[in-house]
Amino acid sequence: MCLTCGHVACCDSSPHKHATAHFHDTDHAVMRSVEPGETWRWCYLDMLVDSGPS
Repeated sequence: MCLTCGHVACCDSSPHKHATAHFHDTDHAVMRSVEPGETWRWCYLDMLVDSGPS
């Protein structure tokens, strides 16, 4: 899910890589997982993953 606008998209492990396409279309750089039990966030600009709150 995009942390800028709330758009929900699949990640790069899926065939269409909608989250990456959303970044390229909008420059919204930070996404987070909405899968149950996952708390990671990804920044496309820094190419870094953050595991979220511990």
